[in-house]
Amino acid sequence: MFLPPPGAVSNLNRPLDIDFPSDLPVSARREEIMSAIRAHPVVIVCGETGSGKTTQLPKMALALGRGLQDVQGSSQPKRRPIIGHTQPRRIAATSVAKRIADELKTPLGDVVGYKVRFQDKLSPQTCVKLMTDGILLAEIPSDPLLLAYDTLIIDEAHERSLNIDFLLGYLKQILPRRPDLKIIITSATIDADRFASHFASEKGPAPVVMVSGRTYPVTLLYQPWEESKDFDLNDAIAQAVDALWGSRAKGDILVFLPGEREIRDAAEHLRGHFAQHPVHRQTEILPLFGRLSQEEQERVFQSSAAPRVVLATNVAETSLTVPGIRYVIDTGLARVKRYSYRNKVEQLGVEPISQAAANQRAGRCGRVADGVCIRLYDEKDFLGRPRFTEPEILRSSLAGVILQMMALRLGEVSAFPFLEAPKPKAVADGFQLLHELGAVDEQHRLTSIGKTLARLPLDPRVGRMILAARERHALREVLIIASALSVQDVRERPLQAQTQADQAHARFKDEKSEFSSYLRLWEWLSSSRGGQGGQPRLSNRQYEQLLRQSFINVRRYREWRDVHAQLLTVVHDQRWLTQEKPAGYEALHLALLTGLLGNIGCQSEDTEVYLGARGIRFYRHPSVKLSKKLGRWVVCAELVETTRLFGRGMAQMDSKWLETVGGHLLKKQWLDPHWDARHGDVVAYERATLYGLVVYSGRKVSFAKADPVLARQLFIQQALVEAKWQTDLSFLKTNRRLVQQVMEMEHKSRRQDVLVDDAMVAAFYDQQLPSSVINCLTLEQWYRDEIKKRRSQGDNTDPLVMTQEALMRHEAVGVTAHTFPKLIRLGGVDCSVQYLHEPGDPKDGMTVTVPLFVLNQIQEERLDWLVPGMLKEKILALLKSLPQRPRSRLVPLPEAAERFCTELSEPSVFAEGSLIEALLKKIRDETGLILKPEDFKREVLSPHLFMNVKVVDEQGRHLGQGRSLGALKSTWGTKARGAFQALAQWKQTPTSTAPPQNKKDVEEKQALSKPSHSSKTKNVEASPVIEKKIDSSERYTAWTFGDLPSTMAWQKNGQSLVGFPALVDEGDAVSLLILDEPQVAAAKHRQGLRRLVALQIKDALKYWDKNIPDFQKMSAAFMGLGGSDVLKQQLLAVALDRAFLQEPLPHDAASFAKRLSEGRGRLNLIANEVARLASVILSESSNAQRKIKDSKHAAQAATDCQEQWQRLMGSQFLTQTPWSHLSHLPRYLQAIAYRLDKYREDPTRDAQRWAQIKPLEEPFWRLVSERKGVMDANMVSFRWLLEELRVSLFAQTLRTPMPVSVKRLEKAWAQLKA
Repeated sequence: MFLPPPGAVSNLNRPLDIDFPSDLPVSARREEIMSAIRAHPVVIVCGETGSGKTTQLPKMALALGRGLQDVQGSSQPKRRPIIGHTQPRRIAATSVAKRIADELKTPLGDVVGYKVRFQDKLSPQTCVKLMTDGILLAEIPSDPLLLAYDTLIIDEAHERSLNIDFLLGYLKQILPRRPDLKIIITSATIDADRFASHFASEKGPAPVVMVSGRTYPVTLLYQPWEESKDFDLNDAIAQAVDALWGSRAKGDILVFLPGEREIRDAAEHLRGHFAQHPVHRQTEILPLFGRLSQEEQERVFQSSAAPRVVLATNVAETSLTVPGIRYVIDTGLARVKRYSYRNKVEQLGVEPISQAAANQRAGRCGRVADGVCIRLYDEKDFLGRPRFTEPEILRSSLAGVILQMMALRLGEVSAFPFLEAPKPKAVADGFQLLHELGAVDEQHRLTSIGKTLARLPLDPRVGRMILAARERHALREVLIIASALSVQDVRERPLQAQTQADQAHARFKDEKSEFSSYLRLWEWLSSSRGGQGGQPRLSNRQYEQLLRQSFINVRRYREWRDVHAQLLTVVHDQRWLTQEKPAGYEALHLALLTGLLGNIGCQSEDTEVYLGARGIRFYRHPSVKLSKKLGRWVVCAELVETTRLFGRGMAQMDSKWLETVGGHLLKKQWLDPHWDARHGDVVAYERATLYGLVVYSGRKVSFAKADPVLARQLFIQQALVEAKWQTDLSFLKTNRRLVQQVMEMEHKSRRQDVLVDDAMVAAFYDQQLPSSVINCLTLEQWYRDEIKKRRSQGDNTDPLVMTQEALMRHEAVGVTAHTFPKLIRLGGVDCSVQYLHEPGDPKDGMTVTVPLFVLNQIQEERLDWLVPGMLKEKILALLKSLPQRPRSRLVPLPEAAERFCTELSEPSVFAEGSLIEALLKKIRDETGLILKPEDFKREVLSPHLFMNVKVVDEQGRHLGQGRSLGALKSTWGTKARGAFQALAQWKQTPTSTAPPQNKKDVEEKQALSKPSHSSKTKNVEASPVIEKKIDSSERYTAWTFGDLPSTMAWQKNGQSLVGFPALVDEGDAVSLLILDEPQVAAAKHRQGLRRLVALQIKDALKYWDKNIPDFQKMSAAFMGLGGSDVLKQQLLAVALDRAFLQEPLPHDAASFAKRLSEGRGRLNLIANEVARLASVILSESSNAQRKIKDSKHAAQAATDCQEQWQRLMGSQFLTQTPWSHLSHLPRYLQAIAYRLDKYREDPTRDAQRWAQIKPLEEPFWRLVSERKGVMDANMVSFRWLLEELRVSLFAQTLRTPMPVSVKRLEKAWAQLKA
């Protein structure tokens, strides 16, 4: 029997009967332990599981008089501190309290009581208080020095939970101020040295008492297994059960498994296994885990006659003593909670347990008899595992701990004496969560919200929800939900009745929110009791029966109500009132979202995956019973990782809510800031993300809020300098007009240094405008006020108007209306001209807009002249392109170009005939050099030195443009002819027979009427306008139709039309037509003249027809190309052209008669010359063909030569080849034979040279094909340059009349394509 120490007054009504069982190893060390407690403030007791520490240490403290006396000397005695005894779990605290009370032979709640969350079994006589470590932590704010206790026993310290580590650090801090406090730290598998060092004092480390031995020995057996298709963990457990019960005495078996799912799977497997063994069919299989119902937990601790297999998680590792356990099967696995600092989620992964945890599990047996522990892994695996379980402080969120430390003013987290200091990233993560909740600011200072949260006995997230609910008038609903989230789900799903439970719970289901399901459940629980509206009220027993039938856990429901009651008390203490009206869906979930911003998710398209904060991906938990089409955005009560990351407690939300709740956390980006004329402001596209999730994107916002300085700069640059603001303010229009004038000078003079740059214009505005002007609204207000102020002072100047001098760096010399006209006359029509100085731009240089109907009448030679202002630059470029020797005679070239330009810019000379011919004449007159047009390398000239022609239709719509007139005519020539015919009636008189209205009309018509067709583009004197009709149906065999002008002009529908009369060959006669294309008209006219000449000299032609030299030989050679008649016609045509149709062509009867007279005498000589040349060409052609046929070994070269031969030797080669190139045809054909002869010597060289010419030929002939065979002068020149290049590459000995190379032709091709 125990008596109180002398001088103390007992608070008990009777003496305590304290005895210490002699069979417990700790009893043998009782005196040593009690002496250590008397002498030291901290004592560490280590011993094996089953040594009796948990139950005997409180009794030893009682024996020392701790927690038994009242304080004397006061009329109202104060209660002396009692003994506090902590356990890590509620089930352990309650079971240990019952065991100690039984050993002291006192009722539970008298000498020994307990206090766990929502349960309090204490009385004024209580001396030993069992509690969870969380309860002790919750008492610190109201009792910072823990004066309610004189002794604290921290049991199961080896678990190193977050609460235990914080308590040990806090106790070390308060020990100097509590010299009377005794601390006893105990566990079976403690790291004694670490704890002893932690509580070291001046006298040295804290004493350690080691208690060895246990009640019964435990045999360890290792039984590793290998997983296969037909053998898994459950088979290994069944095999171990058979091994234990097959060769040993019967006894209950405790099986440790990682989690609830594994327990269900193992239970189902064992039931099937035992069904096959008659002896084991009566075996009870009981689950044991933290979420188990109270009824099912009590079944575990009740004795049974039938053998039992208890399937437990690690809740059974410490403190709990399951009666009757003789054997243990340890799978070596457990679900360990780990907090991911990167993903901000709790992970419950299955991991191998530590050696200390394995020993704890083995210690659960050997308490009623000799025990056996089978470990389903080998000993090597066991020895390779860490000695102790990793402390929870290293794998948990520290937000709650940090908040409490800041509220208690315990200093910096890094300076707190943790047993093992947390990692810096864990501390940073805790502060980040508190900042998310608004509990701390960016400087980690506690805010008013944080101070309030610290007073709430809840997780900081839940507390933050309650604070937000008060503001949004949803406090009543959030208190219900917050209390539900703080306890285990009251809805049960027993293993054997899951379907029935789901049916019973379906009434609480909400399609959009599981949080709303809690409200429905609460309302049902409140109303189902009855007592309202005249309904009878159910008794407690009836009500509990109803709850069980509805699969509602009674104890958890009571906990829920207790938590709700406590929250209501806290709310009432803060004088917060719950609202009377029910909260709407949005208000409720906005409040909840405040504490769950890290648990939002956005569903990926067409998948079940949700993208979460910080790049995580999670899925719906199988227990979530919401609509399948929940919506894109959701919020979850928690994210837990098991087999995969799941979201539980899910609800639909709107992404707009994130702006309201998490605005302080949004990371905003402003993209593409620019001036927006519609808003009159500089705007940007705002993109906001929350933890990596895009909340919104592409939202137009005022950029001034983000960066007012840059917004002002952009406003000035884009709205004012670039003139993108459409406003009626006069200064901007004036400045735009001035800038446009200066820019036109730049384009015309082709200088980019006339107009000042934008920076100088922007600097002007920046200097004139105050810093407060950032958009059109502020500018308009300031501008009107400033103008009004100046006018009142008699100042009429505009502060924002610039001057032309200020906009120009220097004068643009030479830019006049004459040198750069706005209109030029082409084909009798005034065409508008635009100038642009943008090298590389398709419109760089000079662009003339040409109506479609006049396109065919434009002559290439006129385009070469450009305008007077650009002539000097073009002449200089042409002079630079000359070969070095003639070029040296003209140096200095700029001065020579200046002289030539001055002379050629005279109105009487400019644009008359060919620019190249005129320039050659000037060079010849000045230097005596006789040059040819080919000496100018036009291909090296810049594209802007060639006029760009823009073709438009009658409505002014753009059709096409380019610097190649031939290409434009090839593309649009047919449509242009149709447009011309639509404006002109071909069979009507080209001029009106009525007298002209005024002198101006007559002068204009006379100026446009030009006599005499000419294949050259040289203008001649004007002739009178024809006043008679031209009938195309009339046929002529002699020149009896009067004078024939080269052009005819008239007015039609306001358009100036120019036509080109031509004689058309009708076979036995000629007729007259007016055509719109000078080249087509010239070709038709030449054929008509040839026919008219032939009709006049029929006798001479008959004689020559019978006396053509070597005609039979030529006919034989021509046989492969056509008949002898075709050859004879070509010979005749070429002879007539050479004899009678030299330039200028006759334009009236007199000049025609004179040409006939002159040509008759030389016809025979010329005809023989033509026949001789044709004979040579055909001879070389036959030779080339033989070489090609004999070169089958050179397939590639022979094919290329055959294609070249076909291009040279068409059926009309005599008439289609210009006379200037016809004489070179034999040389080209000789080059083919020469190439094939040399091929045998070096095929590789031939292939290399062919590879050089191929990139030039192929695109050229492709272009010819695109233009339907129509080639302008430049293309014709390039075509014969290709032949000369072939001679240069394959037959150098034949020589070329001018230098040619691949590089030269590449430049010429670039110019041709420009």
